[in-house]
Amino acid sequence: MTILVTGATGTIGRHVVQQLAQRGANVRALVRDPAKADFPAGVAVVQGDLLDPDALRAALSGVSSLFLLNAVVPDEFTQALVTLNLAKEAGIKHVVYLSVMNADRYVNVPHFAGKLGVERMLEQMGFSATILRPAYFIGNDVQIRAAVLEAGVYPMPVGPLGLAMVDAADIGEVAALELLRRDASPTALPIERINVVGPDTLTGTKVAAIWSDVLGRPVAYVGGDTAAFEQNLRYAMPAWMAYDMRLMAERFHTDGMVPDAGDVERLTALLGRPLRSYRDFAAAIARA
Repeated sequence: MTILVTGATGTIGRHVVQQLAQRGANVRALVRDPAKADFPAGVAVVQGDLLDPDALRAALSGVSSLFLLNAVVPDEFTQALVTLNLAKEAGIKHVVYLSVMNADRYVNVPHFAGKLGVERMLEQMGFSATILRPAYFIGNDVQIRAAVLEAGVYPMPVGPLGLAMVDAADIGEVAALELLRRDASPTALPIERINVVGPDTLTGTKVAAIWSDVLGRPVAYVGGDTAAFEQNLRYAMPAWMAYDMRLMAERFHTDGMVPDAGDVERLTALLGRPLRSYRDFAAAIARA
C-alpha cells in the first residue's frame, strides 16, 4: 500500500511525510524541486505539480491513498479537480484533503470558497475521504516576530471573537493518522470532517497578553485595521492574494474560528497527548 503526499515540502506536507515514515508507511512525495526534498530514508520522490497530468499519472500509479494539499493560488480549484479526476482514473479510493475551518461559512473568501468546492467534489465523486478543517496556523506568526520583539505590538488581525490557533505539527500528525486509518480499511469509509484546532481559542488581545507575559514587557494588540493589513501584505504577495487575506481577516472579526463542542477532546484522544499551545510557540521565540 502506497500513500502519495502532495505539497510534500511545505509547512504541513513535510510533517505528514515525516509522521507516515515514522510509522512505517510506504510514502511517495510529489515535489516541484527534488533538491528541496529532505525526507526520511525510504520516501520515494516524484517530480511534478498538480497541473501536469503526465507527472500526476506517474505519481498516482500504484497508489492506494492520497493526501491532497494545494497552495493558495489563482487556479487552486482547477489543480484540485485535475488531481481528483486523475486519482479516480487511477483507482484511488481513499483521500485526506486539507481544507480550512469555516469553509462553509466564509463563502465570500476566495480560497475558502475554493476549498468548499473541492469538499463537494469529494462527495460527488464517491471518494472515501477525511476532510481536515484546520484553524489559523500558529506558525503564521513567525513572520511578525520582529514587530512583537522590536516594536512591542502584535499586528495580526485576529479579532475579538477568537481563533482556535493550531500547530502545523499537530495538523500533520492528524493527517498521517487519518491516512493510515483509511489506507488500512478494506472497504470505503464514509466521508468525515474534522476541525483541527489548538487547545485555546485566542483573541488578538489574549495573544498580545501571552507575548507580554513571556517577554516580561508590554505588547499591544494593533490588528483591528484590515485595510492596513491588506496594504502591508502587498509588500510580500500579489495584490489579489493580499485582498483574499483581508477578506479572511474581516471574517475573523465578524465570525471568529471557534471550535465545536468536543473538538479539542477528540484531537487530544486521537494524538494521545495535549495539543501544542500558542504559549509554547511564543516562549520558544522568546528564548531564541
